[in-house]
Amino acid sequence: MGGARAVAAALLIAASACADSPTGPARSDPIDLALDWKTATPASQRIQADRLEAAVAHARSLPRLLSLLVVRHGKLVLEEYFNGNHADSLNDVRSVTKSVIGTLVGTAIQRGVLPAAGDPIGNYLRPPILELQPDKAAIRVRDLLTMSGGFLWDESTTLGYNEWILSGDYLGYLLDRPLVAAPGATFNYNSAAVHLLSVTLAVAAGGPLDAFADRELFAPLGIRRVRWEILPDNFPNGGSGIDLRPRDLAKLGALWLQGGRSGDRQILPAAFVQEGTQPAFPWWQTAAPLRGQSYGFLWWLTRDTQPAPGFYASGHGGQFVWVAPDLDAVIVVTTDWRNSNGLANQFSANGLDLIVNHVLPAFR
Repeated sequence: MGGARAVAAALLIAASACADSPTGPARSDPIDLALDWKTATPASQRIQADRLEAAVAHARSLPRLLSLLVVRHGKLVLEEYFNGNHADSLNDVRSVTKSVIGTLVGTAIQRGVLPAAGDPIGNYLRPPILELQPDKAAIRVRDLLTMSGGFLWDESTTLGYNEWILSGDYLGYLLDRPLVAAPGATFNYNSAAVHLLSVTLAVAAGGPLDAFADRELFAPLGIRRVRWEILPDNFPNGGSGIDLRPRDLAKLGALWLQGGRSGDRQILPAAFVQEGTQPAFPWWQTAAPLRGQSYGFLWWLTRDTQPAPGFYASGHGGQFVWVAPDLDAVIVVTTDWRNSNGLANQFSANGLDLIVNHVLPAFR
């Protein structure tokens, strides 16, 4: 399956510092993410060391867990690896790829490659590249960012993703389907639609998406090791399959936490980050540990987690980049999902439980 269907909460991200609160001192100025992480003790960043140690002990008991990292106030306070994983390992984080694509859209808007999220995809995908029917040409970049393209699609089972990826016709398989909802109106999780967005972005950028990503996003964040799943049509799989180091996943979260800034450089428009971390749809309910939930710009949103809500990237089989602006924190969890013999949903549940019920309670 392209990604775990779990979600998370609407928050306003501001580039400016927040006021002192019971959860910690005022947020520091945006750090330069091109540099290596500075480390600090949990206690120095107002995290209870004993509770964090208990969270690590619990993490060691989880099957297939690969990493657990915690960043607070711009400092790496916890970095633990399991089951042969290490700091330089590239982890396949499945649908966390979608949040990377969402980030690249923001980068493209900041650079003027895409004028605005409200642009129709037909402005870019036109003959001889692709001939879209008028109703599909009118789908906006924003609609694909919010999983509301309107296509007839069901990705509620593993088969939904696998049939698409095995089709070999990654755009045609989607575009042959009718629109059953007005674009922008209804949330419907769709990996193929995010791939369509990634192809739109590549065309707008005038070259390979991975090259654009290296130049405009990864290099400014000091991310030097990336592996994409390249499909037979020579486009990276925009819906799933990027490999990154856990430390670099934390930089992705930190970029959004910092309102799109890295040091004194604005990599994403602040307004794009603000809009992209607010709910595009009314809140809906799901099971614990997440209850109130919605969706932003290819990030899940949650409002009911304690001690603070957050937004996060989520990938099949237990991959998470959790951002908690009220705590000025980023938490990364990765899991070995391959050949999981039907246990991938359990691995995702384990990762969420680790973050929500074991790591977050350690924050003060």
